[in-house]
Amino acid sequence: MRQLLVLNPNTSASVSTLLQRHVQAAAGSHVAVRTATARFGAPYIACEASYAVAAHAALDAWAHELAQPRPRPDAVLIGCFGDPGLMALRESCPVPVTGLAEASFIEAARHGRYAIVTGGERWGPMLQRLAQALGHSHGLAGIHTVAPTGAQLAADPEAARALLVEACRDVVRQMGVQAVILGGAGLAGMAAAVQPQVAVPVIDSVVAGATWALRAHPVPPERKVAGFEVAWVGVSGEMAALGVAGMV
Repeated sequence: MRQLLVLNPNTSASVSTLLQRHVQAAAGSHVAVRTATARFGAPYIACEASYAVAAHAALDAWAHELAQPRPRPDAVLIGCFGDPGLMALRESCPVPVTGLAEASFIEAARHGRYAIVTGGERWGPMLQRLAQALGHSHGLAGIHTVAPTGAQLAADPEAARALLVEACRDVVRQMGVQAVILGGAGLAGMAAAVQPQVAVPVIDSVVAGATWALRAHPVPPERKVAGFEVAWVGVSGEMAALGVAGMV
C-alpha cells in the first residue's frame, strides 16, 4: 500500500481533519494517508510572516514524522495553498514532494488559461510570486481574493458557497478563463458545491493535490536519503538529527 504524508503547516487541528478526510477520499483505499499538524506557528496562514514561519513548521513536522515508528511515505503533500517550504522539502526529501498550489496549477493548465479564487486579500501577491517561481505564471490569468480568510470561510460553509460562486463567475466573465482553482485547505470540498453554478471546471486544490500523489511525478527527488546539509542550532531534535551534525 502506498503511503502519502500530508503536512498541515499551520496549527489548526480542524484543518488537518479536513485535509485527512478529503485527501483520503480522493486517494482511495489503496493509499494510506496520514496528516501531520505543525507543532508551532499560526492557526491559519494569512500573511507573509505566518507563511515564513510555516515553511519551518513544515520541515519540522516532516522531520518529526520520519522519527516515528511508521512506514516511510512514498510522497509528501504540503496541505496549504501556498506550498510553504516546498523547495526546501524537495531538496531534503528522498521522495516526491508537492503542495496544493503547484498541484492545482498543473491540473488547471490542462484546461487552458486559469484563475485562482481564494480567501484572504494578502494571498494575492504571495500566490503570484509562487506561480512565477514555479514556472506557472504564463497560464495564470489572475487571482481573485475574497475578504474572509480560508479559516473564516470554512467556519461558515453556507455563506462561503454563495460568496465563492459569485467570485468564480466574476473571474470567468472578466478574465475569460477555461478553469478556476478554488484554493485553500479550508475550502476542501467546496468546489463540488460551487461547480454546478460555474460554466468552467472548478478545481478543488485538495483533490488536485491527492490526484498528483497518484500520478507519475514530474519532479524526481534530488537525494536517496532524508537529510539537511546544515548543522542546525536551536531547532527541534528531529530536525537536528537529520542535519549534518546528526549524520556525522
